[in-house]
Amino acid sequence: MKQLNYHHLYYFWQVAKTGHLTQCAERLHIAQSALSAQIKQLEDEVGQMLFLRHNRKLTLTDAGHQVLRYAEAIFNLGNQLLNDLNQGIGSHNKIIRIGAVATLSRNFQENFIRPIFKEPDVHLVLESASLTELLERLKLHHLDLILSNKPIALDHESHWRCRLIAKQSVSLVGPPRHTNKAFKFPQDCQQLHLLLPGISSDIRSQFDVLCESLNFHPLHYSEVDDMAMLRLLARDQAGVALVPEVVVQDELQYKTLEKYCTLPDVTENFYAISLNKAFPSEIFNKLLAEN
Repeated sequence: MKQLNYHHLYYFWQVAKTGHLTQCAERLHIAQSALSAQIKQLEDEVGQMLFLRHNRKLTLTDAGHQVLRYAEAIFNLGNQLLNDLNQGIGSHNKIIRIGAVATLSRNFQENFIRPIFKEPDVHLVLESASLTELLERLKLHHLDLILSNKPIALDHESHWRCRLIAKQSVSLVGPPRHTNKAFKFPQDCQQLHLLLPGISSDIRSQFDVLCESLNFHPLHYSEVDDMAMLRLLARDQAGVALVPEVVVQDELQYKTLEKYCTLPDVTENFYAISLNKAFPSEIFNKLLAEN
């Protein structure tokens, strides 16, 4: 039975990701002719052309796309093996590396990772960065999981999993009002200084749609990307913040802030993004099961 040469497959994988033979050869520190010969041998092995060549640019054929999907799975699984071995499979201490989008509620992160602290032999590494940066680290198996308030697009070549793990209502929250009169939205917002998430936020987009449907256009507002800063500004009486209640759960509990109203049709979704691992860790499964 004919056996696949994984050395040839590895070089194909690298060229397919680069899309340029010369650049890939320079990065791998081998001659371009040698790299081209490796690709040609793989095409002979599979009996299909894998690239269309236009000048110096390479484009994958349909067969090339199919081979790339298998190559991604094979070499990502190899990276997972090395990563798990480095962490010590079966050792007393287990490591889980979680990346959180920088704008994500700190309270939500704390609530999510709380089950880890019930496991004395688990070592947690928690990182914060942009979603783009975290996805790159996940792809290299430097992270096990990403927490995000935005989903990612999946396609037929994607190796991501994106799961909705929580959905929370969004409220207007501000200093105690010291009145029993019910707050009416949007009528009672006219004299308030609103603290709104930035325009890139899904919450903000939903809020703007709601305001448009009610023909309400806030006159006094500030835009703040960071949820922790929204919480601080509301707490220091700089205005009334548009936030999920989890962001201000402690302030609501101790009555330093008050929920004015819950907005209809405005929610924040929380997602867990991971690779399609063949062998997810026990603590990884436990976290997702408990959230």
